[in-house]
Amino acid sequence: MVGHKRVLLAAPRGYCAGVDRAVIAVEKALERFGAPVYVRKQIVHNIHVVTELEAAGAIFVEEVDEVPEGAHVVFSAHGVSPAVVNAASDRGLQAIDATCPLVTKVHREAVRFARDDYEILLIGHEGHEEVEGTAGEAPEHVTIVNSPDHADTVEVRDPSKVVWLSQTTLSVDETMETVRRLRERFPHLQDPPSDDICYATQNRQVAIKKVAKDADLVIVVGSANSSNSVRLVEVALEYGAKAAYRVDYADEVEQSWLDGVETVGVTSGASVPEVLVQQVLEDLAAAGYRDIEEVKTAEEDLLFSLPKELRHDVAGKRDDRALGGRTRE
Repeated sequence: MVGHKRVLLAAPRGYCAGVDRAVIAVEKALERFGAPVYVRKQIVHNIHVVTELEAAGAIFVEEVDEVPEGAHVVFSAHGVSPAVVNAASDRGLQAIDATCPLVTKVHREAVRFARDDYEILLIGHEGHEEVEGTAGEAPEHVTIVNSPDHADTVEVRDPSKVVWLSQTTLSVDETMETVRRLRERFPHLQDPPSDDICYATQNRQVAIKKVAKDADLVIVVGSANSSNSVRLVEVALEYGAKAAYRVDYADEVEQSWLDGVETVGVTSGASVPEVLVQQVLEDLAAAGYRDIEEVKTAEEDLLFSLPKELRHDVAGKRDDRALGGRTRE
């Protein structure tokens, strides 16, 4: 229909099980121990979530040496290296580990392959907290591979004993291209025991691929330091969207983006609360985009328990609360 304005709303979108667990861990820690509770790095990569938790009494620090001795500190969903755990212990900190269990899985893989003296090619973005944490599990065995082009030049000690692992929030397509190029050079390259890229990252990319082919514009709600949100913009453009932009808040959507646009695709990264998406939809409705069609490619019902440090309330009663959602294709 000519001139028919509509929104294609990707599903799944927004919070994954690991993010939900981490955010609730900070909230529960504040409830149980009182403010302040310290958090190393951003608990998840979303400015809105961090700001709200700060207002509730969380104090975000870069390193554990900024935390007063004996205080409670939460490790973020992205995970930490053993060196950080030891530093917290040395200061007598009461640590609560909110690392996403899917990141913990990659840490365990790194430890296992290092123990067997494999060289680990860790596909990911150098400097990202998750990559630093995983590499820190076996620093003498890990080489970070930043991109497909980097795969063409990386060197290994023994080409017959090499394995690849990956950051959980990467572009699936780009990661597979990196693996393909690595395997051309190292035919004996081993795969991880199971997918390292998390279910939520994959699901959100699959959904936006389906939306993008029919969209004049794609709006991704998510923060600039959120790897999976940034990847969604890239995937949208690669799969047919005429334009794609990332915003933290609805008021960042520029009117010029909507000029001549009939179909707007909307999605959000895995650390984005749904309220921010709804605000975008409200603003789009005010601009005439009132017809909303949800494009669903998977159901999610994965459940994660709270960190073990929070599974007992003050009276000692066990709290095995489960959180989040899992893929059910």
